[in-house]
Amino acid sequence: MVSPEGEQMGIVPTHEALRIARERGLDLVEVAAQARPPVCRIMDYSKWKYEQAKRAREARKKQKTQDVKEVKMRPTIDQHDFDVRARAAERFLREGDKVKATIMFRGREMAHIENGQRVLERLLERVKDICIVERAPKIEGRNMTMVLSPRPQTGAQAPKPPAETPKEA
Repeated sequence: MVSPEGEQMGIVPTHEALRIARERGLDLVEVAAQARPPVCRIMDYSKWKYEQAKRAREARKKQKTQDVKEVKMRPTIDQHDFDVRARAAERFLREGDKVKATIMFRGREMAHIENGQRVLERLLERVKDICIVERAPKIEGRNMTMVLSPRPQTGAQAPKPPAETPKEA
C-alpha cells in the first residue's frame, strides 16, 4: 500500500487498508493489479480523474488537426486568377493543411488534358519549397486532381501514449 504522500506503507490487509482510507476521507485505488501482492494507493480518486481530464484537454488544445483544403482552377485560367489560387494554396500549406488542387474540364477541354497538367505543374513549381506531392496529378472523371501536403516540421515531438488509468477498489 502507498500513502497519499507517496510513502510505502508495506503490505496491509485489504480491510485494514479500506479502514485507513475511510478515516482520511479518501479512496483506496488499485494501481498495479498484476503485481504480487497487488499495489493500492490511498488518494482522492475524483480529483485524480479531474486532473487527468484537464491534462488531456490541454494536450488536445496543442494538437493541430490536418484538414484538406481545395483549390479549384480551369485549364484556361488567367494569370491573375492563378496567382490568387497559388497564394491561397501557399497559405494553406504554411498553416499545416493539405491542399487538393483540382482542374475542372468542360466539354472539348477534355481533348487537351495537357493544358490542365501544365497548370498543376506551375502551381507545384510555385509551392515546391514548402510542400511534398502526396498524390501526383490524376484524372478522375472530368477533373484532374493533385494532393500536396506540407513538409514535415523538423524537431516536432511525437505525441506521448496516454497514461494507464487505475481501477478503483
